[in-house]
Amino acid sequence: MGFVNDFVINKNLIYIANDAGSVDIFDITTQELVEQIVLEPLETKMNKIVSPNIISVDYLNGKVLIVSIGDNAYRNVWIYENHELKNIVDDSKKMSIKEARFLNDEQIFYGTFASEIILQDTSEQYNLYKKHITQSTMGDMVLSEDKTQVVYADESGEVRRIDAKTSDTLEIYSSQNVDNIYHVAYANSVIITAGQDRRVGVYAPNQKPYHIKTSFLVYCVGITPSGKIGVYSKGEEANLQLFNTKTKQESDTLVGHAGIVGQIKFINEKELFSSERSPYVYYWKLD
Repeated sequence: MGFVNDFVINKNLIYIANDAGSVDIFDITTQELVEQIVLEPLETKMNKIVSPNIISVDYLNGKVLIVSIGDNAYRNVWIYENHELKNIVDDSKKMSIKEARFLNDEQIFYGTFASEIILQDTSEQYNLYKKHITQSTMGDMVLSEDKTQVVYADESGEVRRIDAKTSDTLEIYSSQNVDNIYHVAYANSVIITAGQDRRVGVYAPNQKPYHIKTSFLVYCVGITPSGKIGVYSKGEEANLQLFNTKTKQESDTLVGHAGIVGQIKFINEKELFSSERSPYVYYWKLD
């Protein structure tokens, strides 16, 4: 298993994308590998055979959405369904996709490094829209739970909420970050950001936006489904610090990571998974 780049959870299965060319599917209950989606190796210009780096994975209704790095660092996009792998965007299109997420069974939302958002209809193979959002490089994006909105952040520290169907900007927030935003979490209308400026930005309804100042770069954040509890990667030790998004009060610290944290995802108010630049995904239960 390679180093983990992304993962998504559906019921009792976790789909883990790595830099060794596979999506490994584990049963959460038994911790056993139940299936593996393996991409074909790539041949470099130096005639070396290498495994493609998979940077994004998503799941919806039996389909797995995969983004891998292809020729000249351009992207390939795949859909895996009924044990068959289909390429829907190849690297000849010269797209610099950073993340891809299912909007529904026939539509996929893309965010690119060039700060373009694209909504693709996979049944008809055309773009419903392609829109340039900002002049800054994309930092991160996340879909709302109902998949109607996207929270989008960039290297300038700006955060905006976008209508996923129309591409219209619904709100631009008073930025709590003054530098590149690495990661965004969004649940129940509460937004948390992780910044290169060592700040954790928090945006919540009926509450003045604020930030938590830390002593080290903040690489990753997460949030419970209710939006009440947030978590951020803290310090050089890569601990996970829990806090109350309303009161700003910090509580437990989760200790165990050995490297830079890349993803933090809650499955309910008391359980979460996290990953780092290693072959490991961590499971935490909050008592």
